[in-house]
Amino acid sequence: MANFVINSMKDLSKDLFNPLSSEDFVQMFDKNYGSQETLQGYATKGTVKDIRGDFAMVDVGLKSEGRIPLKEFGASVPSVGDIIDVFVERYESREGTAVLSYTKARAEKAWKELEKTYAEGIDPEGTIIDVVRGGYTVDINGVFAFMPSSQVDHKPIRDAKSLIGLKDKFRILKMDALRTNAIVSRRAIQADVIAAAQDEAMKNISQDAVLEGVVKNITDYGVFVDLGGIDGLLHVTDLSWKRINHPRELVHVGEKIKVKVIQFDKEARRVSLGVKQLEEDPWETASKAFNIGDTVTGKVTSLTDYGAFVDLGNNIEGLVHMSELSWTNKNIHPSKVLQNGQEINVVVLDIDQDKRRISLGYKQLQPNPWKEFAESHKVGDVVTGPVKNATEFGLFIALTPELDGMIHISDLSWNKLDEEELKKYSVRGQEVTAKILDINPEKERITLGIKQLTENAENNITTIKKGAVVSGVVSEITPDELVLNLQGDIKGTIRRTDLSREKAEQDTSKYNVGDTVEASVVSVDGNNVKLFIRALQVTLEKQAVKEFANEADSGSVLGDILGAAIENSKK
Repeated sequence: MANFVINSMKDLSKDLFNPLSSEDFVQMFDKNYGSQETLQGYATKGTVKDIRGDFAMVDVGLKSEGRIPLKEFGASVPSVGDIIDVFVERYESREGTAVLSYTKARAEKAWKELEKTYAEGIDPEGTIIDVVRGGYTVDINGVFAFMPSSQVDHKPIRDAKSLIGLKDKFRILKMDALRTNAIVSRRAIQADVIAAAQDEAMKNISQDAVLEGVVKNITDYGVFVDLGGIDGLLHVTDLSWKRINHPRELVHVGEKIKVKVIQFDKEARRVSLGVKQLEEDPWETASKAFNIGDTVTGKVTSLTDYGAFVDLGNNIEGLVHMSELSWTNKNIHPSKVLQNGQEINVVVLDIDQDKRRISLGYKQLQPNPWKEFAESHKVGDVVTGPVKNATEFGLFIALTPELDGMIHISDLSWNKLDEEELKKYSVRGQEVTAKILDINPEKERITLGIKQLTENAENNITTIKKGAVVSGVVSEITPDELVLNLQGDIKGTIRRTDLSREKAEQDTSKYNVGDTVEASVVSVDGNNVKLFIRALQVTLEKQAVKEFANEADSGSVLGDILGAAIENSKK
């Protein structure tokens, strides 16, 4: 560059004594210097003059030829005489040698073409050339644009590198001329195609229309069916009139199926489909086909924790609840009784047309051990069996291999109602003899009693009536109650709060074992007799008031009458 200026100055010095006009000076300056300044930073045309080593020498109309590294041309190295696009980057050396770029020339040209394409609303073609952070690099005729991962496709891409080399159309979302970068989308092109196909497909869709589609995807809740441009949802409940666990039991991806449009929203492009609606609803005739009490044959189709489903034919299923499987085991798992695919006889217990449910019974066709026991035994019989289980409220005695009888804790003894009495019989397998108190096949219950084997105790308790005044001897004292021995070894209890109407007198420590106490019977529950001293006081007071009224009528002195009433009350 310096040499160029010096030479120019020498040319000017030759004419120092031959003055030039201003126009001649401008023409001479532009010829020797001005054109070089205007080319720097711009793209222009150049002619390949020579190939020297790793460079191509290109004439762009400057005083000397410029050079371009051959690697910029890739596999398409130009030949001598070819006219190519170049970009003048800068000038080097004294001779003013220009550093040229073929790549930048292509990029600038491509950018201008892309800006024109963008302005005209045209979607250019390009090639995905690399995977970068957050997306892809796309070559659009020499412009390297960025495509975010969210804009690559309308469906998820599992292998990002599988798209490298893909040629397709891309929509320009944004261009930044200052930074010469662009953001593009492939998904936007697909969205337009899909929307157009959906609009076309919706023209053929109407309520109750029967269409043919292809199973596109299967989920737990239903099937997506391609109707030729738009997807419809076939819910699992609309696949079949009978119950199914998963849609894969009936369809598979790629299968062609006939469906009925049961609901659609044209604006939202939402279509609901059904397959079972193509068939007659079997529940319309279910009430005629089955009657409560009928014995029918079916096949076990499914076993769950709560029961067994049985296929009764014609797409009708009934449920045998676990409580209807066995007479003696209400919580037995269905797999312990039945197997999938097994043909069984069942009884129709109930039909709910609205809820589309049929309740079935399996045990009803098996011998009922409760009725058999009731036919071979009667109340009052004495039976013997081993203790099967002991709980806090009583004992369970095994009467047959299937049936148990229960002895409530209150039926163990006439005069004892505590855990100590229960412990006497709590050894598993211990043989116990008891009397049958009740047999109820409907409630599946057999009630037994041990104390009822002792007739005397039973007769003694019946002599004590509610409201009677009885006398007993204190046998046990606790802070909360007194225990009295009554007639016939019967026990009676008085709570601390029932000892007196006066709170100060409600103290069990004022009594001693062996004291004789008179009290009123409040209740008799089995062998449990509840007594009140307080109630007896109330009775005596009422009696005293009545006597007071009688004395008043006879003209007695009021003070004497009241004194006598108070004295009686204290007694």
